[in-house]
Amino acid sequence: MQKRDKIYVAGHTGLIGSALVRRLKSLSYDNVVTRTRNALDLTDRKKVEQFFLQEKPDCVILAAAKVGGIHANNTYPAEFIFENLSIQNNVIDLAHRMGVKKLLFLASSCVYPKLCAQPMQEQDLLTGAIEATNEPYAIAKLAGIKMCQAYQRQYGANFISVIPANVYGMNDHFDENGHVLAALIEKFHLARQQKLEDVVIWGTGKPKREFFFVNDMADACIFLLNNYDQPDVINLGTGIETSIAELAGQIKKVMRFDGALRFDTSKPDGNPRRLLDSSKIKALGWEASTSLEKGLQLTCEWYQKNLGRTLL
Repeated sequence: MQKRDKIYVAGHTGLIGSALVRRLKSLSYDNVVTRTRNALDLTDRKKVEQFFLQEKPDCVILAAAKVGGIHANNTYPAEFIFENLSIQNNVIDLAHRMGVKKLLFLASSCVYPKLCAQPMQEQDLLTGAIEATNEPYAIAKLAGIKMCQAYQRQYGANFISVIPANVYGMNDHFDENGHVLAALIEKFHLARQQKLEDVVIWGTGKPKREFFFVNDMADACIFLLNNYDQPDVINLGTGIETSIAELAGQIKKVMRFDGALRFDTSKPDGNPRRLLDSSKIKALGWEASTSLEKGLQLTCEWYQKNLGRTLL
């Protein structure tokens, strides 16, 4: 990827997309192209085709997706599978047809089997059943991975796919439909605001997740755009897992909530563990540098500054 290349970041207002734009600009990639959802509906093939004809990007980073946590996946399964498949089909196929030099597709660690051996390796894909609570989203993301591989195999397209751990940070959705870390930050804020005696956490608190700071995620993607051209999917993570109960305790401390934690075991836990084996990207020369403690602090500071959520 050259500094002068025109780089289209699809989904630039979201958690990962906005971090990618920040990181690209900090590295002097100044020819970055973006479109808001209102300006370009990626589920509309004709509009996507018009965009590619007009802009002719050299590189595409497909970070656009309909995303959310267990609650959102359970509530809107049809939208999760339809919208994500539509976005992927349009962007990946038209990137090929319009001669894009390189495309990076962002998948998700939920594509791995529910009872996958830990840490999860890239060759474990499609070796078992997927966790039911996020199956529509996971099926769409698996299709995206396989689509990139098929286009590389049949057409020689330089399309790569990555599987990140649980990404968190600035510009996340801080509500009940968001990822667990962001949803908990909002929940603890509201508990303080309403002077509640406790905060209710879905499930037992026992499941473990690997939390990956969004700035590290963006850096890893740009590293791969410059250093990786293989069809095999590649994991991105920290190699460190934290239980939901431990995470809640850390957020409670940062948000300065004095009440108790109460676990609602009538709610689903999701996957028991989801730890990635990121040895492949480490062997290429990249690894994460932001601790969960530091990432949480930065995320909560952003939440306070940008959403007007005072922590005082």
